[in-house]
Amino acid sequence: MVVIKSSQEIDTMRKCGRILVAVLDRLRSEIRPGMRTDELDIIMAEEAEKRGVIPSFKNYRGFPANLCVSVNDEIVHGIPGERRLEEGDIVSLDAGVTLDGFCTDAAITIGVGQISKEAEKLISVTEGALQAGVAQAVCGAQVCDISSAIQCNVESHGFSVVREYTGHGVGRDLHEEPQIPNFVAGKGLVLRNGMTLAIEPMVNAGDWRTKLAANKWTVLTADGSLSAHFEHTIAITGDEAEILA
Repeated sequence: MVVIKSSQEIDTMRKCGRILVAVLDRLRSEIRPGMRTDELDIIMAEEAEKRGVIPSFKNYRGFPANLCVSVNDEIVHGIPGERRLEEGDIVSLDAGVTLDGFCTDAAITIGVGQISKEAEKLISVTEGALQAGVAQAVCGAQVCDISSAIQCNVESHGFSVVREYTGHGVGRDLHEEPQIPNFVAGKGLVLRNGMTLAIEPMVNAGDWRTKLAANKWTVLTADGSLSAHFEHTIAITGDEAEILA
């Protein structure tokens, strides 16, 4: 069911979103060669406790960590652990926090030290695709307008959008209706004021196809190419989307 939020509920999500942005900023500042990915998970837990929010991902459908840390050819749902980051890696951090029964969800991709030109372009294009999708998220538009903007932006640069995993509604639950594909898959719902959405292009440098790791969580590119991921939680509030996180 599509959930329409009241102005008071969106206010709560604004506060929740500001906290999530601050947490991601802290995580971004800590990325360095040689650090273990589970160090980022510890920082996430500490920041959430300090700021009075709950990490939304921990134990969600059995996920074992506070945030997703996906490196290089890992697209989403990377589990933090003993892996050490290396110069030239790219790291996608996907996190959510819950405050007073409402949650926001956001993701960023960061280069570790000096990265390749291809990696720089992939990160830039993915972030640009997110911006293009958000620009279409206005009252009266359709979900396909977001999807088309993302797909056209990505494919014009020679990259591909992941098709098996999509954006989604978010707010009272981490995943609500509607789904927000990053490619055109029918027209989809008409957007209405009060909808809160997580728009999240996942972009591969090679083919769009994916495979699942042995841990049954981490999603990788099928061809081993690099992948990047950016995400905003937004609210439909009229003539332009309001970015909450």
